[in-house]
Amino acid sequence: MDRITNVRLPQRPGRDDRPGLWWMELDDDRLILELGRMPERGAMEGQNWRGDWLSPMGIDLQINGGLGLAFPELTEKDLPRLLQLLDQLWLDGVEAIAPTLVTCGIEPLREALSVLRTARNEEHPNRCRLLGAHLEGPFLAEARRGAHPLEHLCKPSLEALEHRIKGFEHEIALVTLAPELKGSEPVIERLRSLGITVALGHSAANAKEATAAYALGVGMLTHSFNAMPGLHHRAPGPLGAACRQGGIALGLIADGVHVDPTMAVLLQRLAGDQLVLVSDALAPYGLADGQHRWDERVLLVENGTCRLEDGTLAGVTLPLLEGARRLARWSGDPDGAIWAATRAPREVLEAPEAWDTLLLHHPLQACLRWSLQEDGDLHWQHAA
Repeated sequence: MDRITNVRLPQRPGRDDRPGLWWMELDDDRLILELGRMPERGAMEGQNWRGDWLSPMGIDLQINGGLGLAFPELTEKDLPRLLQLLDQLWLDGVEAIAPTLVTCGIEPLREALSVLRTARNEEHPNRCRLLGAHLEGPFLAEARRGAHPLEHLCKPSLEALEHRIKGFEHEIALVTLAPELKGSEPVIERLRSLGITVALGHSAANAKEATAAYALGVGMLTHSFNAMPGLHHRAPGPLGAACRQGGIALGLIADGVHVDPTMAVLLQRLAGDQLVLVSDALAPYGLADGQHRWDERVLLVENGTCRLEDGTLAGVTLPLLEGARRLARWSGDPDGAIWAATRAPREVLEAPEAWDTLLLHHPLQACLRWSLQEDGDLHWQHAA
């Protein structure tokens, strides 16, 4: 038996009025057996974490590949490298991902879903898990398509949806679409009936159209601010509507390029418990900056930012937890940043859980320890 004292648990932004410090008991296998509040003005024996945070590992709901693999291009021969990528993601503090399949042809999409299904059977401890896939497209607004290839965009219909996901309905966790497009309503209803989360993204929806989509069950924004109308004092757009309504997850790429740090902090202060950090990492994740291939196009990577040759912003190669570190530095709110990378993504796909439910009987090695350095930087490490 072992005890750790003076531990912080990241607090839901704006919701918990009892932050305080905690203690935890571990068994001989380093499983968390018990959690409790530190006694006021009291001391306890044990390893003193001196206010460091304990959290679950990160969950990334938008990651497009890594180590040179692009998830929409997966074939069976890529399985060993895919497993290598999952091992790397674990080392990078990520417990699970929703592998993101951007707009592509039907056959490549279905082949990628098949490979991901096979890879899920290769789970083992200390390897990042594969959640259901995130289909980002093809039902996107042409004017807001960003780096998505025009030739594979498709008008939403049940028939088009069936061609893509039939037989894989239970292999998909999330679908991003533009809900203002004609034909999207039955598609949203079908996806929700399958238990699939629907996100608004690559969309030209105004606030009224977005509010109608939220009423249908759309529960998330994909990379807030990017590929959608922005916040304006006379046109709040889908983001303003989501902040007003509450309960809509706000995906955010916190690299400082996709969204200016000031806007990221404003969003956190507007709707902190709705914020969900995503990496939006592309195939060069884990590789050096430089020139890389993306389908038939050239991807230019500089300082972790990925652009097409025409300058179109395409994604990043930064790890998910680097986004948490940057957001904490910009906002001075490490609790909120840790929450947005570790707890908030879980609540997109699952019902919220109390800390004792989430952490009890969980191995310490599958948790993260966060510390605030003297220079104000937030650092993380595996807790054991």
